[in-house]
Amino acid sequence: MGIYSEYLDRHFSFQDMTAERKRQLERISELRDRRDVLVYAADLSKGGQAPIGITYDDLLPITDQLANLSGRAIDVILETPGGSAEVAEDIVKLLRGKYQTVSFIVPGTAKSAGTIMVMAGDEILMDARSSLGPIDAQIQWQGKTFSADAFLKGLEKIKDEVIEKNFLNRAYIPMLQGISPGEIQNAENALKFSEALVSSWLNRYKFRTWTAHSRTGSPVTEEEKEQRALEIAKKLCEHGRWLTHARSIKLQDLEEIGLRITDYGTNEHLSDAIHRYYALLQMTFDTNVYKVIETPDSQIYRFFVQRGAAVPRPQGAAQKVVVEMTCGKCGKQHLLQADFDRRQPLQAGVKYFPNNDILVCDQCQTAHNLGDLRRQIELQAKREVVRE
Repeated sequence: MGIYSEYLDRHFSFQDMTAERKRQLERISELRDRRDVLVYAADLSKGGQAPIGITYDDLLPITDQLANLSGRAIDVILETPGGSAEVAEDIVKLLRGKYQTVSFIVPGTAKSAGTIMVMAGDEILMDARSSLGPIDAQIQWQGKTFSADAFLKGLEKIKDEVIEKNFLNRAYIPMLQGISPGEIQNAENALKFSEALVSSWLNRYKFRTWTAHSRTGSPVTEEEKEQRALEIAKKLCEHGRWLTHARSIKLQDLEEIGLRITDYGTNEHLSDAIHRYYALLQMTFDTNVYKVIETPDSQIYRFFVQRGAAVPRPQGAAQKVVVEMTCGKCGKQHLLQADFDRRQPLQAGVKYFPNNDILVCDQCQTAHNLGDLRRQIELQAKREVVRE
């Protein structure tokens, strides 16, 4: 039986699932010589429903969770579709300001700005299931998002055609009229930023212990480190190589462009611990959690309120309010009674608002955190919901 099926058959409560995740993080720490462990993970399936990308809002919870750790080396478990490269740089500065050694574990996916972050690791741990992505900067132009590298190469292609034929194809004129010199410079700067971050970090951290060539045994010079780092950064930025920004770059692909990766799949116990944690993480995301930022001893969740939560405004000195919440997974409607001051008798077909804010759908067993909904009720009522 697979790990995911095993856990599904155990019918964990949300609290049990959290405890088991923590146990697996402890195992990972022990197997990695008691390193600190930090998780920064987003639910890739909730794109469009919640802000799952790397954003400035992540800096505070990451700083908060790092304050709970006190080691000299850290493993960061990363699951992200990408986001702001500038925020990725800020996160790396937080990590590097606290730790002498930083490694990244990618059990699933770390694309775009996530890949940029990973390149700041002294060690990168992946297995056959893991994937990174191209780091070609994405720009906005005329309401569309596309590769800065593809944009610039498209302009270069037009330029070469004009030089070759000695005239400009009229079909290009409307497009070129909509492009300002500032937009071209912005695309160039965005591309250079990703390339500069990755080449700098690889040279400073990943290649720090690279002292001899594996084939010849001859010493590695600083110039050779800089050249290799720049070559890898350029290849990761090259849109024409990967063709799409969403392309999965696997362990073998990275090694083919000159980047050494630690395959944790060769370590039976570490692989088991990481796969178990990742399965539990995905089960956690089956709730309305869209981000998990945690350590073995603490956690911060980000939730979104399911669509369909109807919050009536309490009238006068009303002692209760009934809210309707629709499960985002199976569509079942739940009627919940939030009481003020003291418990009130239940209406037919209605349940009490959960004391711990966690509603488990009795049809599909999905756990929903209703903390934001409760706070919205309390703000409108200007009274606290009874929690007994």
